[in-house]
Amino acid sequence: MKLGGSGFDYKIIDNILWIKSNMAMLGYLNADSPIDSNGYFNTQDVVRIDGDYVQILGRDSEIINVGGEKVYPNEVENILLTMPNVAAVRVSGYPSHITGNVILATFKLVEDEDIESLKDRVSKYCRTRLDPFKIPIVIEITQSTLHSERFKMIRSGEIL
Repeated sequence: MKLGGSGFDYKIIDNILWIKSNMAMLGYLNADSPIDSNGYFNTQDVVRIDGDYVQILGRDSEIINVGGEKVYPNEVENILLTMPNVAAVRVSGYPSHITGNVILATFKLVEDEDIESLKDRVSKYCRTRLDPFKIPIVIEITQSTLHSERFKMIRSGEIL
């Protein structure tokens, strides 16, 4: 996306997006202020710059470490959402004694599907679209919602 405009500014520090607006909040009640002395709000979003465009990779706190490699849940979710029969998906880390974490994908499907069939489809689909360490190893199916009332992904790690 392209950022900027009248009454809006941004800066990037250590690949983290900070924004400033004429309509900025003052902070959070009973919490440290996420706003610096110049009025920039720390979004905690990790970004990549491409010319005049900013690509949001995901929240710094959501990064999954797989054998020392960084995995952004949004990147994997965006690929998995293009698969047929997928209504919603949440990606998180799953503990591994070998790599620290592997990728867990929790799917809400459009129509019922056998878990083994889904595992096979995910593996084949991701092989040409993701680096091997980003491919989900653990697959789950849920009937519960994966988003909050405000349509934010529920990332507590709890299976709903």
